[in-house]
Amino acid sequence: MRFPSSLTPVALATTLCLSAITAQAQTAEAAPANDGLKLDQVVVTGTAVARTKMKQSVSLSTVDSEQISNSVAASATEVLRTVPGLRAEATGGEGNANLGVRGLPMSDGGGRYVQLQEDGLPVILIGDMSFATADQFLRADFMTESLDVVRGGSSSTLTTNAPGAIVNFKNKTGKEAGGAIGVSAGLDHDQQRVDFAYGGKLGDKLYFQMGGYYRTGEGARNTDIKAENGGQFRASITKELDNGYIRLNLKSLDDRTPTYLPVPVTTSGSTINAIAGIDPRNAFFVNSAFGQDNIVDRNGNKVSSNPRDGLHVKVNSIGLEGQFNLGNGYTLTERFRKSDITGRFIGVFPAGSQPTNYTGTTPVFSAHIFNSTLDDMGNVFNDLRLQKEIRLDAASKLTVTGGLFTGIQNVGQTWYWNRYNVGLTGNGAKLYDNTGAVTTNPVGDATTTWGGCCFRSLDVQVAATAPYAAINYDAGPLSLDASVRLDKQRGTGTQKFGDAATGTWAAGGPGNISYKTDATSWSFGGNYELQKNLAVFARASRGASWKSPDRVVWDTSINNGTSPYPINEVDQFEAGVKYRTGGLSAFITAFTAKTKEGAGYEVTTQTVKSNSYTSKGIEAELAYRTGDFKVIGGATLTDAEITSGSNSGKTPRRQAKLVYQVAPSYTFGALEVGGSVVGTTKSYAQDDNVVILPAYMTVNAFANYEFAPNTVVSVGVNNLFNKLAYTEAEGQGNLGDNPLYIARAINGRTIKASLKYSF
Repeated sequence: MRFPSSLTPVALATTLCLSAITAQAQTAEAAPANDGLKLDQVVVTGTAVARTKMKQSVSLSTVDSEQISNSVAASATEVLRTVPGLRAEATGGEGNANLGVRGLPMSDGGGRYVQLQEDGLPVILIGDMSFATADQFLRADFMTESLDVVRGGSSSTLTTNAPGAIVNFKNKTGKEAGGAIGVSAGLDHDQQRVDFAYGGKLGDKLYFQMGGYYRTGEGARNTDIKAENGGQFRASITKELDNGYIRLNLKSLDDRTPTYLPVPVTTSGSTINAIAGIDPRNAFFVNSAFGQDNIVDRNGNKVSSNPRDGLHVKVNSIGLEGQFNLGNGYTLTERFRKSDITGRFIGVFPAGSQPTNYTGTTPVFSAHIFNSTLDDMGNVFNDLRLQKEIRLDAASKLTVTGGLFTGIQNVGQTWYWNRYNVGLTGNGAKLYDNTGAVTTNPVGDATTTWGGCCFRSLDVQVAATAPYAAINYDAGPLSLDASVRLDKQRGTGTQKFGDAATGTWAAGGPGNISYKTDATSWSFGGNYELQKNLAVFARASRGASWKSPDRVVWDTSINNGTSPYPINEVDQFEAGVKYRTGGLSAFITAFTAKTKEGAGYEVTTQTVKSNSYTSKGIEAELAYRTGDFKVIGGATLTDAEITSGSNSGKTPRRQAKLVYQVAPSYTFGALEVGGSVVGTTKSYAQDDNVVILPAYMTVNAFANYEFAPNTVVSVGVNNLFNKLAYTEAEGQGNLGDNPLYIARAINGRTIKASLKYSF
């Protein structure tokens, strides 16, 4: 899709505004009771001043706990597939998701331009760290109240590393007393889970909240091992003061889940073809055939690890937050959190056809086992904000905000990737030596895998300091704001590689890493309420993000600071309209973005990537309710283009023209039935635009029945029609006479039943 020169996104937004004004001319001023987009809800995520959605000059969405439950999502990030403007490739299980927004490039894994937060602070400082994406350390459960998603706009200046979007998971506090307990089980797969939450009053202006879950099972894909085992507990205590509040937050997460990585496929021309016996929807190669995977740890010791651990994360955090009215128009807000994070990422990655020295008769493929120890991914974050409200007259005010964000993010990982011959079958695959005999051992160690690139240990500490300021002007229906942020980062630490001759770390000691980098971001926007139920807004911004050190410090000149650390720069403009009437509410935004990426190394393709991009499009979010029927949905139309290098003029990889979501439901007394549809047009697997990821539409469905007071039994189906839907693919050599590609797909159909009692 190309926009005609006469219909740019900005012109289109103006047209939409004028059309909405005309439609509103005969509409009453009163706000509709059935406002599905909650345009009167006060939002603070990614903004300097608390305002309703109708008054904010940013594009934002809210997903409440009921929507999270009814989405039948298999992970916290899969919920984001229901949010317009976001591309959430949540096909890695409970982690390792790829997140994109508004045509900003998905040039590596993770979410380079998206920051995931819990209660207003980052989960992880850097969004694209290999084997440690932010979603791995985040779980939604009964304690999750809602999530806010701010796209573009002031996300560039109100946090670090998020010019594309902020996704803030907000938790219950216990101010509203009550609780719930629930159990669920897979009906066509092995998974059992218990959830609970409870909160209430402890004393005068003192209340608490706690919640968590525990689960066990094989997971969504068949195997003969318990691939899921673990849980989470969270708690908070809040004391309200005469001039504000103070809150203590605690979290303990210890969870093992399967790591779903791409599986072998072949290609013919632009078409992806599944291999007989390997169904990309449910193929999983880690089973009881794997023995212990022997590796070298960061201290040079030979240790054994269990591939069945998959994605194993441990998070223990403590946080404090408070807000205080200091009088004379001053408000002080403080948020602090310290998190200890460790774990392991193990997964089977197809990395080539059967080796030339393989003499067996059973078909195999060559696989590297991504055995990456998360030695230390801990962090400490603090955000201190002072705000002054100045009344100019009875109808207008000025709000001035100054803040300082500081943080320390550890990037401590050890990679040791052995090579295996894995049987070419999707279920019950065995391991073979080069003669074709069944074994539990690798056929090559990390000193030979991809030329020994990934026998590596990294220990870097990134220290971030970011002063920021904002000014907001409110005068009746008009709101204006401007903000600026100066991000400074310093990385220090070491990096070492293995020695093939000794089988341990190379002599001479580790290489030192020491770099400094900084960037300035700004944003300016305005919102005008034409009537009670109609508002228009526009915003321009420039933001920056930084690639993770593990992707950059392959370059020794960056390590020692003689070359500048690469910065990704994003320039954006957006304009939109918010409108509601009767049971209908709509939020429509036109956008443009230009992105310039610094160089970074991608391990799986062994290439350094650096490009420039443009994108423009329209995102729409709508909700409608009449009687017992309600529907919420959206669509994003994007025209994105690479503007540099050998692929200039082509479409960035995995960027579809159209992505859409629709979630209808209907209530019949005690019974509620509904579902969600998520679809996309075709996209390209890589920037060369040769192999196509086909268009798809997936359907989830649910039924909730309240058979007794506060007691609900539910059945949910994820991928109801068992659709084969690819989200990513890349080349990895040849398989016989055909090019070998690897592709990751959405899980096949899964069905679960649950019982929940609220009190």
